[in-house]
Amino acid sequence: MEEILTIYIDVLDVFEVKGKSAEAAMINFTGNCKGKYFNGNVLPGGVDTQKEFYPQNRTLSARYMLDGLDDAGKACKIFIENEAVLDSDKKVEYTIPKIITDSKSLSWMEDSYLKGKIEPKGEGIIIHIFKVD
Repeated sequence: MEEILTIYIDVLDVFEVKGKSAEAAMINFTGNCKGKYFNGNVLPGGVDTQKEFYPQNRTLSARYMLDGLDDAGKACKIFIENEAVLDSDKKVEYTIPKIITDSKSLSWMEDSYLKGKIEPKGEGIIIHIFKVD
């Protein structure tokens, strides 16, 4: 596996609701991405939506867009949808990211099998996205 994107996320707001049969959270965030293929920033509107319908495990679905420069030095955007099911301890083993980009040199990311890992970082997280061979 090769790490293709490293995204440093800072949480802005957390909104939660707990009902009798389920709970949900919407986590707004910002951040930036650094790496050999892309460098840029998370555009406004990044959100991680988490929901848990009892007794099922919690799920997450983060959607956000990055704006920056690809490995050819050209301006581009990358849209990421990152989904996961948490285990019974509310931990994520790995995520399944999907990517859309207008970069010609990064278009291979749209067709690649990708996996993500989440690492805690102060008031945020670091998202590691890997291309699986």
